[in-house]
Amino acid sequence: MQGLELANAYYEEYGAPMLHDQFPEWEELIATGLCGSGSECFGWDDEVSQDHDFEAGFCLFLPGEDVIDRQTAFRLERAYAKLPKEFMGVKKSLISPAGGSRHGVIRMSDFFLAKTGNADGMLQGWDWFRVPENSLLEAVNGKIWRDDAGVFSAKREALRRMPEDVRLKKLAGELATMAQAGQYNYLRCLDHGEEGAAQLAAVTFAQAAIHTVFLLNRALMPYYKWQFRALRNLPKLSGLEPALVSLIGGGSGADGMMEKYMAIENIASAVIEELQAQGITEAVCGDLSKHANSVNDRVADPALRNEDIFFAV
Repeated sequence: MQGLELANAYYEEYGAPMLHDQFPEWEELIATGLCGSGSECFGWDDEVSQDHDFEAGFCLFLPGEDVIDRQTAFRLERAYAKLPKEFMGVKKSLISPAGGSRHGVIRMSDFFLAKTGNADGMLQGWDWFRVPENSLLEAVNGKIWRDDAGVFSAKREALRRMPEDVRLKKLAGELATMAQAGQYNYLRCLDHGEEGAAQLAAVTFAQAAIHTVFLLNRALMPYYKWQFRALRNLPKLSGLEPALVSLIGGGSGADGMMEKYMAIENIASAVIEELQAQGITEAVCGDLSKHANSVNDRVADPALRNEDIFFAV
């Protein structure tokens, strides 16, 4: 059983009755679920994941002290700590008496402050460039089983919707990086006899291409170790995964390096086709740098549009 299922079962058997019996006047104000850090919050955990930070636990997200005061929050912490220490063979670890920052009683403001830098969980304007996407993804992942007030869920939903200007500026920068590293510098490094530098160029191209795929899917990109895992499930361009993997690894030598260049051009062609399908480029060529400039031209905010093409990279 994966962590999300385990957490939900533990909550249904022990957490929900605890709230209903001991805190009936507050249960409609508390959002319950599991989200945040950890592969289990994405549904990506397996047996290997259980070697650390894996436990039977869930989250109780509380509104501010003006709604649920400190004394009530302390009582909730005590009640959570008294829940069974083991469930379905998985122990509830003693992270802290209050349940720890990943599980147990958590103020909504503390959660959003940790993930977005803002206690209210709202990002304004260029805040979107300041907060790493993997952190935003941790704010919106997992499952919320109950949120009668809807406040917590509404803030999470807002964080899923990256403003179009932000997406376009990020996309322009990644396309420019792909052009520079893959379509230009890769072969030049080989011509100089710098195979190691060419390998770095291929990896840089691949990293930019991965982020480009997420942006074209309007999806937040996770922490690096889960990027391929998430990319496989994207509706658009997920088929590029094998080519991207080959760029990062793959062979060396003359034949292997030219195969990588062909992979670079094939990936570039697929990305350009999707840019055109979405109507966000007016360039008609195979040069990613021209598409980067065309995408940047579509940024509505003049101040943001006039920032350096690599501003959001």
